[in-house]
Amino acid sequence: MSRITVSGDSPYDVVVGQGVLGELPGLIGSGAATVAVIRPEGLTEISGNVRQALSGYQVLDLPVPDGEAAKTVEVAAGLWSELGRNGVTRSDAVVGVGGGATTDLAGFVAGTWLRGVKVVLVPTTLLAMVDAAVGGKNGIDTPEGKNLVGTFLPPAGVLCEVETLRSVPRADYVAGLAEIIKGGFIADPRILELIEEDPQAATTPDGKHTLELIERKIRVKADVVGADLRESGLREILNYGHTLAHAVERHENYRMRHGEAVAIGMVYAAVLSRLSGRADLVDRTRAILTSVGLPVSYRADAWPALREHMRLDKKNRGAKQRFVVLDELARPARLEGPTEELLEAAYEEVAR
Repeated sequence: MSRITVSGDSPYDVVVGQGVLGELPGLIGSGAATVAVIRPEGLTEISGNVRQALSGYQVLDLPVPDGEAAKTVEVAAGLWSELGRNGVTRSDAVVGVGGGATTDLAGFVAGTWLRGVKVVLVPTTLLAMVDAAVGGKNGIDTPEGKNLVGTFLPPAGVLCEVETLRSVPRADYVAGLAEIIKGGFIADPRILELIEEDPQAATTPDGKHTLELIERKIRVKADVVGADLRESGLREILNYGHTLAHAVERHENYRMRHGEAVAIGMVYAAVLSRLSGRADLVDRTRAILTSVGLPVSYRADAWPALREHMRLDKKNRGAKQRFVVLDELARPARLEGPTEELLEAAYEEVAR
């Protein structure tokens, strides 16, 4: 079991290992009477273990749809109603159990109920462990885009029970690797070296470097969000590859896995970096993503729609589009106001 501290005004630990659910009562505290457990409908075993760990509390079980279907205002409103009907007060708590969509939703509901109640996150997928559940940024989707409505609420703690990774479908596990690989490009090149050393081992929770990869990526994010919770500057580097990725997800009506979209978005960001006279990491980006089975291209005819989706991006300031690019490996920078010709030329290298 290892602990990675996320610093800031409200510091907390991300605990990675086996048997971490025993930490739950200490994180909830003795002042709570009711704990609302928000979890996907299909997630029964681990949520049962969570309820068992919370045996000293009144547990309110709140199943929600699987995946991005949970991240809607309608689902959030239903949860608010349940919290109200069951008398959840500011001294009570929310526990979010599941993948990144569920932890996003749980954090958002906790942050908006009574203007904020304590939340503990129990991520059960690789993507959620290394990215979504860490950082205190919570959100839901709208028809106009992904995560456009949200809150900043650091959790009381994040408990990563690595045994749950054994039940994650391979395609979902591989999709989670995209966020780990992103961490390698923006901050920790050792991540890339570990994956390049044995790509197939990286695609399984039984790989010899699995724990090191997970911990390295969490440390990358912890260092960034500890210094910039509200995405006012430094934290934007975590959006490397995400401008196009979110547009692709929107174009796919969120049927594509987030990590798959991020993989495509990282190729686009790498091409933008090269075309704007910065780092040329396109070949390495494609090679490492391909080696673990992640996509590196997208439909050529989708560009007009993707371009429209990209205009509504959290990094934009006024009419000025902003992208995270790389000056060098592990040296992220911003590309502000690129020309339409540059953006389209970069996509031509991504399109299949």
